[in-house]
Amino acid sequence: MYEFFFLWVLSFVFIILAVIQDLKTREIDNWLSFSLIIFAIGFRFFFSLFQGDFEFFFCGLIGFGISFILGNVFYYTKIFAGGDAKLMISLGVILAPAKFSSISSNFFDFILIFLLIGFSYTIITSIFLCIKNFKNFKKEFSTSLKKNKKKMCLVILLSLILSSLGFFEITFFFLGILTFLTSYLYLYSKAVDESCMVRKISSKNLREGDWLYSNVHIGKNVIKAKWDGVTKKEIKEISKRFNHVRIREGIPFSPVFLISFIIFVILQILKIKLWESFW
Repeated sequence: MYEFFFLWVLSFVFIILAVIQDLKTREIDNWLSFSLIIFAIGFRFFFSLFQGDFEFFFCGLIGFGISFILGNVFYYTKIFAGGDAKLMISLGVILAPAKFSSISSNFFDFILIFLLIGFSYTIITSIFLCIKNFKNFKKEFSTSLKKNKKKMCLVILLSLILSSLGFFEITFFFLGILTFLTSYLYLYSKAVDESCMVRKISSKNLREGDWLYSNVHIGKNVIKAKWDGVTKKEIKEISKRFNHVRIREGIPFSPVFLISFIIFVILQILKIKLWESFW
């Protein structure tokens, strides 16, 4: 068990560094994630070598593969930024157990914890942002409701129909409530994004990976507001023509990794498996 304590302490230190950097600069350097991967894989290899059993090492490689897939899925579905995706990938080596038979349960437990903490964190953070920028949020949300008035009426009608069917099957009642809440949650999140997450900055302060609010036209060329953010070359072009530019800022998500990891480790120490509650 002590081999996991080493990996957990190592990860805790790296995640703390990632959180500090993310809160200060809104980015996580690649060296943090890559260093964690190298240290964790190296430790697993040498520990297995001295033990004469490489199952511990190969579990780490499988964990890395699983987290690599998950990180890329979250990144390309635009749930994660690049730094968050790489941090998720690096944790795969840490989350992997010592036995092949426990890999599924470990990753299921962590992902379940991560999703629950992530959802709660996003809602709480967005509420604070709304309070801080209440006037802008109120205006944006009202405008969004007016623009989608017809669609929202259809959603409400559908929700009422589904809820009415709940007299025959209770599932329809909950489905109707879910449909209603999801539609308003979507408008709420869009309003938060437009009113609280857009910031005007000096073009000189642009960093590689910053996400432009809208396309920037420079002569016949267009620098697109893409998810990957601006490149160093694009920053130079923008700085030559514009003094200021608007960018989108995401909510720092690294604290979710920290909280989820701490809960995961506590459950591991207490030998509580969420996986067993579902299967």
